[in-house]
Amino acid sequence: MFEPVKAAFGEFMGGYYRSLAPTTKPMHEYVNRGLDKSIAWAPSRMVDAIEDMLASWQRNDTDSAPTRPAKMPVVFVAMARDLSAPSRDFTTQVADELSVIIPGDPKERHFKLRTLSGEIRTQVAFCAEDEPTVKSLAAQFGLWLDSPVNRRFYAGYTFAGIAKRWPVQIEDPGMVAMGIQTDSKNKNILAVDVTLRVTVPLFSAPKDGEPNDGKGTGPDDPSGYPLVVAVDTYPGELA
Repeated sequence: MFEPVKAAFGEFMGGYYRSLAPTTKPMHEYVNRGLDKSIAWAPSRMVDAIEDMLASWQRNDTDSAPTRPAKMPVVFVAMARDLSAPSRDFTTQVADELSVIIPGDPKERHFKLRTLSGEIRTQVAFCAEDEPTVKSLAAQFGLWLDSPVNRRFYAGYTFAGIAKRWPVQIEDPGMVAMGIQTDSKNKNILAVDVTLRVTVPLFSAPKDGEPNDGKGTGPDDPSGYPLVVAVDTYPGELA
């Protein structure tokens, strides 16, 4: 249900990576290294496991060279397992089913729709061997968040073979980068918490054996609910 949000936030972080301006020597290498070797997903409790993540990263073979440790700096991203209901000033969940036709459906089938809303905590940790680099990475992330066009992005959901994008909003673009203490003197870590406000569509179609319009071909292309074509409101007038 929330995997599209995770994928969309990954793309969001990719945009941040492409926007970076190198301000230190390590950053010149970093911006040319490639996204897949520069930003990595971490376990949900990242701050507690950050040193383990760094150790694992250092053991990684990012350049197909077994004797060469993974390069620094690096950015880790984590998404918490918990989910909170959003405040009413953000949105209202659609708890009762609505009858809808998905825009762009060539078969114009009728489905039922509810929407689930929630807040997902994410964390971004910037790790570098020197303080100027880690501060630059974190500061430029704050700049990325502060752009109005980046305060909202979209997660893709597919139902009945039709893909649609649903909004994900940054709750507060303001940024506080917290210093994380480690046992190593040459590792500088700053962590930023970001809350994502999400809206998830929950579509439903007729179950097996229920009346349907017969327009579907299988589980990934279901039939819609049947429609009443005409109603005789005054049958007595035809007698």
